[in-house]
Amino acid sequence: MNKIVERTYLTYALILGSVWGVIEVALGVGLRTCASSVSGSLMTGVALFFIATSWVVTRKNIIPLLVVMIAALFKLFDSVLLGIPVMSGAIGNPIFAFILEGLGFIILISIFRRTRWTKRKSRVLLGAGSALIAVAMFPLVKYATGIPACVYNNSMIPLSILFAPLAIAFSAITVPLGFVAGEKLRAGFSRMDLQLKSSFLRHMIFPAALGIGLTLIVLFRMIVITDF
Repeated sequence: MNKIVERTYLTYALILGSVWGVIEVALGVGLRTCASSVSGSLMTGVALFFIATSWVVTRKNIIPLLVVMIAALFKLFDSVLLGIPVMSGAIGNPIFAFILEGLGFIILISIFRRTRWTKRKSRVLLGAGSALIAVAMFPLVKYATGIPACVYNNSMIPLSILFAPLAIAFSAITVPLGFVAGEKLRAGFSRMDLQLKSSFLRHMIFPAALGIGLTLIVLFRMIVITDF
């Protein structure tokens, strides 16, 4: 029984990570170096939405980290399609941001009791706090990838710091939305599990989600042609 539950949680992580990975690629179209202006801050909110959703669906701290890994896998796959080095401002740095966002969320979730997260105000603070941790730590990316954080034009101010208020405010909205989405998905996944009597179909969901996500990225890159 425990193995079935663990496999189900992995399926949820793969589905959510794949959707996030596809959206991340779509939002980052045209970026081969640094994030432009506020794009990185907005992506922080998007990332925390999926991280929060995955935690609510499973109530397991490890699942958001798995979702981060899956989204990073999609980013790496996109780097292969574009012929961009992994250790670049467009690939390695965003993956580092994913890790910080996931860790920031898990740290706050672990510190405070779960009953706290039933309140909307607490969810808002969770989103803001997770984003604050991520953007404050992001300038350290240079020591992880060798690529400095993107800075504002003609200045030494990292974009993550300059637009931190936007990332924090946006995440304060997206994380509570992630809680709502997670609760709905939790109920939907439970109904799906009950309806899928075939063990074959249960096993196929895992590779199907990954295959569909990667296929969408390939089609997206075939359709969207960008000039640099």
